[in-house]
Formats: sequence, structure tokens, C-alpha cells
Amino acid sequence: MYAIRQSTTTAAAAACGCLLSALMLMPAVAGAAEFADTDISPYLPVAGGTFKSVLSGTGLQSEIRVAGFLMRRDPVSQQNFLQFVQKNPQWRKDRIPSLFADKAYLAQWPAADSFGAADPASPVTGISWFAARAYCQSERARLPRWYEWELAAAADETSTDARASAAWRSRILNWYGQNAQSGQTQQSFPPNVYGLRALHGQIWEWVGDFNALLISPDSRTQGDPDKLQFCGAGAISLQNKENYAILMRVALLSSLTARSTTASMGFRCVRDQKGTP
Repeated sequence: MYAIRQSTTTAAAAACGCLLSALMLMPAVAGAAEFADTDISPYLPVAGGTFKSVLSGTGLQSEIRVAGFLMRRDPVSQQNFLQFVQKNPQWRKDRIPSLFADKAYLAQWPAADSFGAADPASPVTGISWFAARAYCQSERARLPRWYEWELAAAADETSTDARASAAWRSRILNWYGQNAQSGQTQQSFPPNVYGLRALHGQIWEWVGDFNALLISPDSRTQGDPDKLQFCGAGAISLQNKENYAILMRVALLSSLTARSTTASMGFRCVRDQKGTP
């Protein structure tokens, strides 16, 4: 069984310490005003509130209170990220230090300054947590926290929490049966009640506090993270096991480090409603 535990454990504390050390060495991002809001996906309001998280375990609360926030309608696109590395060349795949990304960083780009024949509007993938965090800063934003992402992703077209709907779960699992190279676009996914698109099915997305939840080392898959994503990984000691698609994300995020990249891992950004986080 997967055991989810708080980052206050020894292992998580060590991981957080390494992450903080790396952040101190992280290359600076060009001025926060680099991207005009007209050049990026709009940020839409997500109402805050109390909801039940799928996570359970010692020290974790099932009833979670989340403040309202603004979330990017779409994941960050190929074109968005190309513009970012053009303005911040330290994040090019031929210049980024190995501390901040593994060798698969932007592996699908044929060159450091080109995404090739990919659809410019398609989500960029093969991005490390460090690079995603830096990009969001360039939009005067940040990566969503897990509970923020989970709250936003619980909605369908008419309800803020559709997780009890068998039809909704079936549709999401059908999306997850495909992959990031299946030709689906954001337009293939109907916007949810907040107006957000493709939170499920198209790619997997980083969250800012991904390292706050760890899977026990004896049950972690040490192989290809992409295989873990699409195969799941056995039983997980979480609430609401019928929400398997969400549990798969927990398993994936728990298997990564901040420098990890996979061919289907992208991201979107959020902003606090009162301005810069």
C-alpha cells in the first residue's frame, strides 16, 4: 500500500532542505513584467471554500479550507515557454544547470530555441519544477498548491464538485486512457464551471508543494515516471479510491524530484486574488 505522510518526517525534511538550497542558487528570471496579460492565457477566478481532499493519513485533514485564487485557463503552451526562454536564456535546454533539470528537459524540442512542428498552442511538457516555478514568476504568478489544484479539478461544466458523479469519473478515466501525443487540444476539453480547460486528460501538471507528500520508499516505482503515470501503481491508502485519476497524480508527484521531467508533465500558474503571491 502507498502510505502518504506529511513533509515533517525526516525524509521530507531532508528533501525540503535540498530544495531550499537549490532555490538559493536558482538563476534569476527577467523582469516580472516581461509578459503582458494580452500575451498569455487569461487567469480566471476560482471560488474558495471547504472541500474533502482525497488525501488521508496521520496529520492530514480531510476537510480542507482553500482561499479563493485565480488560475490560468490553459496550461502553459509551447509558444509561451519559447518566449520565456528567449527572454531568459539561462532556462534553455542547452544552458540550464543539471541542478535544475535532468537530461530529458525539453527533450521533445529539436533545438534549444525551437519546438519544431508541435502546435504552438499545445501544452509544453518535459519541464522541471524549477523551470515551471521560474516561468510562473515571469507571469507575476506561482505554481498552484496541491489543494488549490485539487479544488479546481473537482469541478465539471455545471458543478464545483462533480467527484461523486460516476459519469464524470468515467469520462476523465477515458481521457487518461489517451496521452499527451494523442492530438487532443485544449478545445477538446469542455471548460469547467470556472472556465478552466484541460485540467484532466491532456497532460499532468506540477504543483508548488509536490514534495510535501511522499510515498514510502519501499513502494515507489524506480522506473520510467511516464510508465507510472499511465499504468497507475497498485493500491493507494487514500480516501475515495473511486477517484483513481486524482490518485494517479499523487503517485506520480510523489515519485518525482524538483529536477525531474517527463514527456507528459506540464504546468499552469495561479495568482492570489489580491495580487502578487
